[in-house]
Amino acid sequence: MSRPTTTTVRDLRQSNRSRALWQVFLNGPLTRQEVGTVAGLSPATISNLVAALVAEGVVVEVGQEDSNGGRPRGLLQVNPAYGYVIGVDVGETAFLTELFDFGLNPLARHTSVTDMTVLDPSDAVGRIVEGIEAVIAERGVPESAILGVGVGVPGLVENRADAVVHGQSIGWDAVPLEAMLRSRIGLPILVDNGANTLGQAERWFGAARDTENAMIALLGIGVGLCIVSNAEIYRGAASSAGEWGHTTVEVGGRTCRCGAQGCLEAYVGAGAIVSRYEHLKRRRPAASPGELEDRVAMIIDAAGRDKMAAQVLSETVTYLGAGIADLVNLFNPKRIVLGGWLGRALSVALLPEIRQAAGGQALRLPFSQAEIVKADLGQDAVALGAATLPIAQLLNAGAMPTRSRGSRRRLGSPAFSG
Repeated sequence: MSRPTTTTVRDLRQSNRSRALWQVFLNGPLTRQEVGTVAGLSPATISNLVAALVAEGVVVEVGQEDSNGGRPRGLLQVNPAYGYVIGVDVGETAFLTELFDFGLNPLARHTSVTDMTVLDPSDAVGRIVEGIEAVIAERGVPESAILGVGVGVPGLVENRADAVVHGQSIGWDAVPLEAMLRSRIGLPILVDNGANTLGQAERWFGAARDTENAMIALLGIGVGLCIVSNAEIYRGAASSAGEWGHTTVEVGGRTCRCGAQGCLEAYVGAGAIVSRYEHLKRRRPAASPGELEDRVAMIIDAAGRDKMAAQVLSETVTYLGAGIADLVNLFNPKRIVLGGWLGRALSVALLPEIRQAAGGQALRLPFSQAEIVKADLGQDAVALGAATLPIAQLLNAGAMPTRSRGSRRRLGSPAFSG
């Protein structure tokens, strides 16, 4: 039997603040009445709560609602100047670091490109720290105003006392990334899988915003997936759910970077697409990771006049459609979002064909209820999503003034509310 829990006045106050803040952050500007309605709080509670949040500088009034003769009502939104957050996208060929205000308006960015064929953890930490220091210096922001740093990485993120990254495809085996970063910088740090941070960004601001059950795919060199179920990211028993790229589409098929055979990534990942094209052309694959985006763009552009390019894209669509059909049959999502630079490129050129291929493999009823769409957000989606990690931590805490700048939210706790 589970022990009964006791809800204190402090717990209730924090819960109310959190519910109200989530609504203002995601849906503002809102009137006090609208906040109370969507958060399920009484007018008296909202009045006291908003007064405290305004006094603390978390929320500000930004004008008044148009009146039909009654008393004008003030509009509330979160205060962008309350603090700053940093989002980092650790890619296999480049590192993108962005500084945002509390409203997630971008203020500064830093990009570092690597030509390493295998991502070195120590080099990665150095580039992350370099990016953080660069964006802080560019805007002259004091470190005390930084609410937290979110980092999106390739691979599985195991949350122990500190986040440990298992990146089998990139050669990372139990890399203590969070501890390595903490030894270099004194800011609060949260680490998550890059597909999850992309998914959180699309869930808050993009193509998955208005649905509670969605699959957001990150297609690039690797193939990842964010699973949103009942408005929460589904992580599984060890936070490793979503490794869609390493599901088997052909038993005994092509060798994947992870070492297994027949993985989806070995057929629809950027490296696989370019390698297949070079094989059909009877040429030795020679593209470096940094060249893959341009090479894929060339293949897509050449499809109308190059039979080999057309064949490669046809095969890619077939396997991607089969992978999507598996998601439809397993999870019955309302929406499947194709993101990442490769997902966006394939969607622009081939979305009707991808839908048709998926429909040919999926069960009719769940497929009839699912949408397959292109991601709304661009190249900084992973970094933006990473920046939402400290924001979500703060909103879940109700932005209490006694918050600890060094505290961490376990990534298994709610990331979406309201």
